[in-house]
Order: sequence, then C-alpha cells, then structure tokens
Amino acid sequence: MFNIKKISLFGLLLIALILVGCVDVSNNQSTDNDVESTEASEVEVKTPKVKEGEKVVEIGYSGPLSGPGAQYGLNVLNGLEMAANEINETGFDVDGTTYKIEIVALDDKYLPNETGVNVKRMVSENEPVAVWIPHSGGVFATQVYNEQDNFIIMAYTSEPRQYEQGNELMIGIPPKYNIWSEPYSNYMMENFGTKMALLPTNSQYGKDWSESIVPVWEEKGGEIIYKTEIDFAKETDYFTIMTNALATDPDVLFVGGPSEPTALVIKQAKELGFEGGFMIMDQAKLEEMSGFLGGYEMLTGSIGSLPIEDLNTDASTTFVEKYKELYNEPYATSETALNYQSLYVLVGAMKAAGTVEDRKAIMKAVNEGIQNLSEEELVLPLEGIAEDGALQWEYDAGIVENGEVGTYPVD
Repeated sequence: MFNIKKISLFGLLLIALILVGCVDVSNNQSTDNDVESTEASEVEVKTPKVKEGEKVVEIGYSGPLSGPGAQYGLNVLNGLEMAANEINETGFDVDGTTYKIEIVALDDKYLPNETGVNVKRMVSENEPVAVWIPHSGGVFATQVYNEQDNFIIMAYTSEPRQYEQGNELMIGIPPKYNIWSEPYSNYMMENFGTKMALLPTNSQYGKDWSESIVPVWEEKGGEIIYKTEIDFAKETDYFTIMTNALATDPDVLFVGGPSEPTALVIKQAKELGFEGGFMIMDQAKLEEMSGFLGGYEMLTGSIGSLPIEDLNTDASTTFVEKYKELYNEPYATSETALNYQSLYVLVGAMKAAGTVEDRKAIMKAVNEGIQNLSEEELVLPLEGIAEDGALQWEYDAGIVENGEVGTYPVD
C-alpha cells in the first residue's frame, strides 16, 4: 500500500510564464476550458513502503482531478494506483535489484498549458521514467520536449494525430478512434438506415471524430442530413437541439462527449420519439450512461465502447470485482482497465530491458515485456506494440439490443 503526502508547488508561476510562450495548445482535446490557471497546484505523491536494499521507480500522472473531467481523470489514476499496489506487494526485479512504484500525480484541469507546467515540474524534481497523460492536448504539449527531457509519454487518448510526429518515447494506450468508423457505420446501416445527424461535443476531439466518421459514412452510401455541435460546458437543456435534429428525420444520431451529458442527449431523443440508432464516440461509456439512465433499455440501438465487465473473461471478471470493491465504484471503465494494464506493460518492459534508466532500451523491450505478462495481468487481450508506439488490443465494439449489451466485431 501507499503512504500519501501532499507537497505545495512553489515557483510554479515562474515555470508557467516560461512555458505558456513555448507550448502549442492548439490541439486541446477539450475546448470547454480555455482559461489559463496560474494557481499553485499540489503534488500528490503515492509512496510505497520499501525495505532495505529496495529502490523506487517514479512515474507521473498529469490529468484532470477537478472540474468537469474529474471522474474521468480519477478513473485513470485509480487504475494506475491499483496496479502499483499489486506490483508493490513484492516489487519487481531488474538486474538483481528490487524496485517499487511511486506515483507523482498532479491535476491539470484538462488544460494543455497546465500539463506542460506539471510535467516540467515532475521532470525537474522527480525524474519519472514515464508520465501518464489522459488527453490529447496534454500529449501534444509534452511531445515538444519529452524526448529531450528523457521521459516516456503514456498517452491515454485515441487521437491518431499524436503518432504523426514519430515520437520515439511515447506509448499510445487506447485504440485509435478511427478504427471504429468502419464497424460503427456497418452496424448502423445494417440495422437503421443511411441518414445521419451529427451532434458531437464541440471540443477538438469531437471535431476530429466527426472528420473521421463522415467520409466513411458517405463512401458507404450514407448521407449527413444535419450537423451541429454541443457545448456541454454551457448547454444543459437539449430539447431545442434535439428537436431541430429530429426535424430532418435521421435514421442515426452521432453523439458523444462526457458520459453524463451524452446520456441526457440520448434520453431527450428517446423522449421526443426517436427510434433509430445511436453512434457513440468512445469518450462516453455505455456502462456509465446506463447508470444515469436507470439501465440499458434507453440505450437500445447504440454502438460504442464495449464495457469491460462484458468481456466475460476470467481476468476481466476478477479485475472488475476487485476494482468495484476497492474503490466503491459501480463500474470499472476502460480508462481504469487499460491504464491498469499499461503499468504492467511498462514494468514488463523494464524487466525485459534489464534497466529502469535507459528509456530507449525500455521502449525497444515493450513487445518482449508484453509477451511475458501473466494471464492475470491481461485484463484485455494485447498483441503487442506497433512501430508507431500504439498498443495493439483485441477489442470488439459494444452494442445494445433490447436493453442487453452484446458485441460487434472489429476487423
């Protein structure tokens, strides 16, 4: 287990002033918050108990722990903490030395400039081998300097553009969202029709998702008959938006954003009589939305990310039950499971590389480390890592039919 202490970050304002001028924040995954904060944050350090002769490897986390994205960030951090606690029960051996994991976590409020400040602080004071960043804006901001500062970005975002820079010290954790365009479109056209209305979140992430899905939809003979965006930071009543969309008589609604407001958008559509399909961006989780909607019945006709609890493997079942008991949460989401497993991937790579210091050697050993993972550590089937740094999962889409969750294959 960890002893937790909090340390105030003095001098953060000075670093912020230096970084704001050099960090490109144009690719922020969320545009809901564009106010630059200069308030001093707090570092939360989750320190393991170590015995004589044991050493500590530090990892970092910079993501939302307050504001609208707080639950999302907490899901990610909980997965890391759960894996670290398990690993630290005995530690792990690298070249004859036993190591344990220490987590240094900071709140960046979903703001890329805050991510840049946080990670620079970690690197100067903690020298983490890797830093988990759960939004594309923060990933783009830290790609500017992570190779020079010698730390691995553990990127929890499905944004495909993060791979375009060829960053040699980055591991992309979730599947790229553009893998969903083909199966989502196939399922919707097979079951509902070819007319689609677009109502995604107004963040950059929502715009990118739309740009990915529209050409695939149209190539298959589909038609976009209505298009708008929803600012979930400002909009709380979706009656007018949905009335306008349904007036065009769509067969399918493309929706997405955080789970709770997306669920309310779907609820509004159902209450207005919509009987078509819902194509749901991977940011919104079927299991979380079911909690806001009183079950899966109102989600009938949806396709989205498959809930972890519906993988129905021994490893996933054990993970879900343990997570819900430890954190008193109703669900274990993909954020929790994928980040939990990604820490085991990193530790496996360090063991295979025979070093906790040489970041490039660790990256080269990721595939070997994955092959050495036990069945208990593989909540989701993982084939390896691609040349661009993306982890290669075996992952089906989730569908809801007659109030029951099923799977739809992704080729």
